[in-house]
Amino acid sequence: MSVRLDVDEDTGVAVVTLARPERLNAIDLATADELRSVWRGLRFDDRVRAAVLTGAGGRAFSTGIDRDAVVPQPGSPFMQDDPLLTVGPKANDLWKPVVAAVEGMACGGAFYLLGECEFVVAGADAVFFDPHTTYGMVSAYESVLLAQRMPYGEVARMMLMGTAERISARRAHEVGLVSEVTEAGGASGAAVACAAVVAGYPPAGVQGTVRALWAAKEAARTTAFAQAPHLIALGNLPGEEQAELFGKRSASRPRVR
Repeated sequence: MSVRLDVDEDTGVAVVTLARPERLNAIDLATADELRSVWRGLRFDDRVRAAVLTGAGGRAFSTGIDRDAVVPQPGSPFMQDDPLLTVGPKANDLWKPVVAAVEGMACGGAFYLLGECEFVVAGADAVFFDPHTTYGMVSAYESVLLAQRMPYGEVARMMLMGTAERISARRAHEVGLVSEVTEAGGASGAAVACAAVVAGYPPAGVQGTVRALWAAKEAARTTAFAQAPHLIALGNLPGEEQAELFGKRSASRPRVR
C-alpha cells in the first residue's frame, strides 16, 4: 500500500500518509487510485470528523506525478486524462476538513493535493516549487489552485522560475500558502492538534463551513480548469523532449528565498 490511513477514534482525526518515501512520495497510478479510495471511504466513516494529509520519510511531502507513470492519452487535445485531477478530497466529494502537514519538498503535482486542503502547516525545512516550465511543460492546474491561495505575483514567480528557485516555509507563510511554520519535523503534530480541535466541534457546522469556503472560489476554479487542457496541449513539448531536458537538469543548488 502506498497510502496509509490511521484513525484515532478518541479524537476523530484520521491521518492520511503518502507512503512512498523511496520515490519522494511521488504519485503513480496505483497511489492515485488509493487516494481516491481513501477520500471516498472517509465520507462514510463517522468515526472521522477531520483529517491530516502528510508524507512519509521527511524528505518530501510529495513531488507530484511519478515520472515513470504511463498515462495513456486519447489522440485529441479535447480529451486529456490527468490522473491527479481526482486525487484530492474535494474532487471526491469529501467535505470533512483536511489539514496538510508538509516536511521537505512539495512541488509540481503536490499542489493538486495542497490546493484541496483547508490549510497547510509546514516544518521549517519545507520548500515549495514548480518544475513544469523548466522541462517544457505548462503549469496549468497547479497555477490555478495556487492562484487562489497566494498573491498573483508570488504564484507567477514560483511557476515561471521553475527549478531555479524554491520558496522556503518562512516565505510561504508570509505570502499565505502556509498558515503555520513549526520546527523541522513538527508539522504533523501541529496539524493533528489543529484537526483534533476542529473534530471536537459539531460536524454539520464544520462541514457546512468547509463547503461554503470552497464555494467562494469554485466558480473561478471551474472556469480556469476548463481552459487548462487546451493550454497544456498547445504548450507542452513532446514527451521525449521533456525527458531530454529532465536528463540534462542542472546539479547546481537552487536559490531558496
